[in-house]
Amino acid sequence: MATLMNPPKERYWLHLLLFVATLLSTAYTGASAFISRDIAWMEGPIVLGFVSMPLVRDAFVFAFGLVGFLTVHEFGHYLAARVHKLNVSLPYYIPTPLIGVGTLGALIRIRQPLQDRTKLFDIGASGPLAGFLAALAMLLVAMATLPPPEYMMGISGHEPLHRYIAEHGTFPVDPIPSPGGVQLMVGMTPLYWALSQVFSNVPPMSELYHYPLLFAAWLGLFFTALNLLPVGQLDGGHILYALIGSKWHARLARGFMLLMAGSTAIGIADGGPEFLAVLLPVLSRNPLIAALLLWFLLGGLMALVLRRIYPGSLVKILAGTAALVILGALAREIGPPITQFGYEGWLIWCFLLAYLIKVDHPPVTGNEPLSRSRVTLGIVSIVIFVLCFSITPLYFA
Repeated sequence: MATLMNPPKERYWLHLLLFVATLLSTAYTGASAFISRDIAWMEGPIVLGFVSMPLVRDAFVFAFGLVGFLTVHEFGHYLAARVHKLNVSLPYYIPTPLIGVGTLGALIRIRQPLQDRTKLFDIGASGPLAGFLAALAMLLVAMATLPPPEYMMGISGHEPLHRYIAEHGTFPVDPIPSPGGVQLMVGMTPLYWALSQVFSNVPPMSELYHYPLLFAAWLGLFFTALNLLPVGQLDGGHILYALIGSKWHARLARGFMLLMAGSTAIGIADGGPEFLAVLLPVLSRNPLIAALLLWFLLGGLMALVLRRIYPGSLVKILAGTAALVILGALAREIGPPITQFGYEGWLIWCFLLAYLIKVDHPPVTGNEPLSRSRVTLGIVSIVIFVLCFSITPLYFA
């Protein structure tokens, strides 16, 4: 077993290279795919002979905000591991140019097994707690320094919104449909909603991602919630296992996986026929075949997820699949408000959790109870999860 007396030699150059690559990747992806203040960028001074200063500023405000959050989160884990004298690596950053937001996050490697619930809790909780404080501070700064609504005049393709702002000087209460007919929507969270009631000039959720620091802060809250999902070896899974043990962790993790699968089923059933008609135009002329294909695909996908939630239990797999398909059919028939809880994007997370991260937590031999202060921090972590979670985080409307 590796110990701190003889740890592997750190490749500092690799960590630094991945950090810089992730910074550049998020800057480029954020500016090109989300912020997109093309009018304002063209009006700014040119630097380096080909790029405008406002573009560089917006890109790196977003990048430093998001990568800074990731750094605080991972160093929360790292410092907790070092306090417990564990053999741990520095963070490895994961750049993904033009995929998602330009990064898949960061991770550390703990090179020793955790045989102690206290250590498991400290390391699992320290990352999201530190990251949440960083994201909250960033969100407060972003909201306290929001520009007036005229900021949106620097973005093309929003002419109806431009006219409304020019006439009223404020944002509309309801989003104005874009000329293209499709808008990227950012999901509301309880914490974001509460702060939006305090500060002025808060943009509608359909325009939030055009604000670099505000969007980076929202992503920090969203990534905190994802890490706190109470499943497997996610941070939330570590915290839950340390708090209540393996038996109740297994029950609650499966319950939460079923909630995600239910949201997925509702989302697929709600938008599936239209999506299939676009994907295969011939189905628009055969609604019965389209419906049968939709329910067949939905049942197959749900069965694959349930196969990992209930391994070896054919009865639970079949019953769960039937229940999820019926839930999707009922939601499509009833419509709102049930369909507002549907989000097909959770399908990816269902498969990631079921097949890569796994539902159950590996056993930890130490069974000593946590201290009262740690139990309190565990409850705080659950509250943070609720405050930062959105059932529909990013979607098109």
